[in-house]
Amino acid sequence: MSIKKFLTSKTFFIQLAIAFGIIIVLGFALLTFLDFKTNHGEEIPVPDLSKMQVTIADEKLKEMGLELLLLDTVDFRKDMPPFSIVEQSPKAGTTVKDGRKIYVKLNSGGFTDIKLPDFYEKTYRQISANLKSLGLKEGKNTYKKNMAKDVVLGLTQNGKTLKVGDKVKKNSVVDFILGDGKEVFDASDIILESEENQLPEEFKEGE
Repeated sequence: MSIKKFLTSKTFFIQLAIAFGIIIVLGFALLTFLDFKTNHGEEIPVPDLSKMQVTIADEKLKEMGLELLLLDTVDFRKDMPPFSIVEQSPKAGTTVKDGRKIYVKLNSGGFTDIKLPDFYEKTYRQISANLKSLGLKEGKNTYKKNMAKDVVLGLTQNGKTLKVGDKVKKNSVVDFILGDGKEVFDASDIILESEENQLPEEFKEGE
């Protein structure tokens, strides 16, 4: 049989169809194998990394085909272990693709120091609001005899007198010493002294 007749024969077209069929099956099988091997398209649920140390969380994510990326530290939270993970993105339970980066933030190692502002003889309302904005807590108020009511005469912490510029830990408690407003200014002594100076020399006491 000549080549021309073979190329136009029914046998040739049957063999050609079989060859195309084999190629398609092999290609599909290869793609399926690669998808399985590389986890292509597989969604992985993100684990809860809360309170974990970075090294432990990093190992856990690597085993799952995910990657940990540390962003920053946050202000100390006493309900969480120091230097543990307090925030993560994506959140726990979210499904992600293989190789996805999981961003985390860590708890600080402890409360930061707060520098006390000028408080002496300023109003209680002003200083109380100021200290709260700095992250300090208000303790008990003790009143001391003074003409000005609720003026700040001093601050203490655990019985220790504090001075302007002293450093205390954020979230700690500060006690106030305030004026009671009950001391009355008595000008009689000044008046009497002034009147005595106006007397003739012979009438002054002791002369």
